[in-house]
Amino acid sequence: MKLDSAGDTSLLLGRQEVPPVLEENAAGRSPFLLTCDHYGRRIPRALGDLGLPESELTRHIAWDIGIAGVAEALSKRLDAHLIAQRYSRLVIDCNRPPGAPSSIPHVSEATMIPGNQDLAADAAEARRRQIFDPYHRRIEDAIDTRLRKGVPTVLVALHSFTPVYKGSARPWHIGTLYHRDTRLPPLLLKLLRAESGLVVGDNEPYAVSDATDYTIPVHGEARGLMNSGIEIRQDLISEPAGQRQWAGRLARIFVGIEVTMREQRLLPA
Repeated sequence: MKLDSAGDTSLLLGRQEVPPVLEENAAGRSPFLLTCDHYGRRIPRALGDLGLPESELTRHIAWDIGIAGVAEALSKRLDAHLIAQRYSRLVIDCNRPPGAPSSIPHVSEATMIPGNQDLAADAAEARRRQIFDPYHRRIEDAIDTRLRKGVPTVLVALHSFTPVYKGSARPWHIGTLYHRDTRLPPLLLKLLRAESGLVVGDNEPYAVSDATDYTIPVHGEARGLMNSGIEIRQDLISEPAGQRQWAGRLARIFVGIEVTMREQRLLPA
């Protein structure tokens, strides 16, 4: 395991690195704007492997397993704009407030992250400036453009979760995550619970908060957008077939939600 020049901020994202932001279907006509904070598990070459074996870098601690395939397929099916983030949450978590202990974790679950220990302030700042900021600036700009053009915008943040956490099994197949919005989550819960055989979590396995989340509080709630997070259990979407199946299910559900929202005048008819 190597760390290379983990503290050298000038080398964080060199010319050979891919940009942190991935976009699909930027001209999509759907009112749903999809985000994916933990889409990828890339680590900048300058950080080596953060001192971790490959077996750790493929686990949930590094990214949201399976959600990339779901997000891409859902974007196509809904004709929705997707904005995703390619770098590992171990480099910097793009759904945590900068400066929070879990933003650049020293320990994730029970795994110590050697490359994040005793990180200098300028090194942490480089991760924020070169990865976190461009991603959230792109979401902000996309929302600005949509609102300026009068395009209805509903924020949906896509995530996945582990079947077992610290020895406890999680029974939910899918969960909605929200805080202050009382418009989208009830519609989403109703239609998900109408699906045969699904165990649906209401703010399970997590709940959104200002202290533990960033995308929904900042881009959804602070801007008055209807919003919800979605968490899908990873064993259901670890393979392409499951990703396609869940994208198809969610696309059907969101089409139904859009119809209801227009009927209720939450969106223009």
